[in-house]
Amino acid sequence: MEQVIVNLMLNGRDSMPNGGKLTFETHNVRTETETASPREALPPGDYVQLVITDTGMGMDAETQSHIFEPFFTTKEPGKGTGLGLTTVFGIVKKSNGHIFVYSELSIGTTVKIYLPVSGPGTAAAQGTEAGLEDLKGSETLLIAEDESIVRDIICRVLRENGYKTIEARDGEEALRLLTAHKAAIHAAVIDLVMPKMNGKDLAEALKPLHPETRVIFTSGYTDDFTRERMGINPLLPFLQKPIPAGALLKKVRQVLDSR
Repeated sequence: MEQVIVNLMLNGRDSMPNGGKLTFETHNVRTETETASPREALPPGDYVQLVITDTGMGMDAETQSHIFEPFFTTKEPGKGTGLGLTTVFGIVKKSNGHIFVYSELSIGTTVKIYLPVSGPGTAAAQGTEAGLEDLKGSETLLIAEDESIVRDIICRVLRENGYKTIEARDGEEALRLLTAHKAAIHAAVIDLVMPKMNGKDLAEALKPLHPETRVIFTSGYTDDFTRERMGINPLLPFLQKPIPAGALLKKVRQVLDSR
């Protein structure tokens, strides 16, 4: 794991040529339902989570799709072998772990690693249908998320539990749908970083159109990062990606029931 941490630390440092902030966090995490993301699923269980966040240049979607490939690098010739993240990926996988990367240009990058806990009394958490029964509903929700796979998963989980969903690929499309939809929209699950209009601006724009709508922000970045870099009120409902189905349903039900 020392090699994993050092490689990620060096990548974070190199992405901030003019200085910045590099943050390390560790958490004990339990997921009771499967968590899905564009790259892979995180099975239910107990994990040690390592989170490394930088405030550097960030990466576009095309670059992110290649970062674990051998010899792929965005660094100048002679300044990188392109094997750092490949090595990280290999070590994590050999440890039966999972790795998720969230990055946006000019904002920064967050890498989340989940390593399964081993030892006595660490049996995998078991999510049950019965445990989710109280989280079902029939309300209408707007889902604004630019990653199609994530958007599809969120909508599927909500629809399977009785909710009606309105889907938007970016902030501008969400605003058009909000303007056209005259019936109540009870809640909105909004990604903070989207093309054309970001989540914070969308939340402000929907207030006069649908004052009844409660907003839940989502992001791959940590709570502290969203407060510092994006100016989000820490008291507002927030879900970190990757989002377990159970956590999504609990947060939605909590927000709807608090109206």
